[in-house]
Amino acid sequence: MRTTTDERLSATLRDAGHRVTSQRLVLYRVLEELGRHASAEEIARVSSERLPGLSLPTVYATLELFESLGLARRVDAGGPAALFDPRTDPHAHFACRRCGTVSDLDAAVDSSAAERVARATGAEPDHVEVLLRGLCADCRAS
Repeated sequence: MRTTTDERLSATLRDAGHRVTSQRLVLYRVLEELGRHASAEEIARVSSERLPGLSLPTVYATLELFESLGLARRVDAGGPAALFDPRTDPHAHFACRRCGTVSDLDAAVDSSAAERVARATGAEPDHVEVLLRGLCADCRAS
């Protein structure tokens, strides 16, 4: 898996005119290995074992680069920090208002009507986020 992950990142970076660096490789590997929504701070903490001296601003800048290249999605679920999702395909999210957990929802996202209205106002949307809020199953049970 590492080779495929590294090859995907390297090709995407080079195609966009960016350098392939050890920091970018490690941060992308960690995001993929976590396989869930994670904050920049968590990604930095896990990555610091492999990259001693890694700074949080570098992590944020790299995650923002990944987002701009379509390699990660930023999910602003109303918590104290943005989360980064390694899943970039269209899908919705559910955020628990009690415990703060954010999970993927495998549901079709039809944003055509909203995008059409946005364009009618002169805006040019580049992506759509669907976020449902409520209580997750664990919080409902407790």
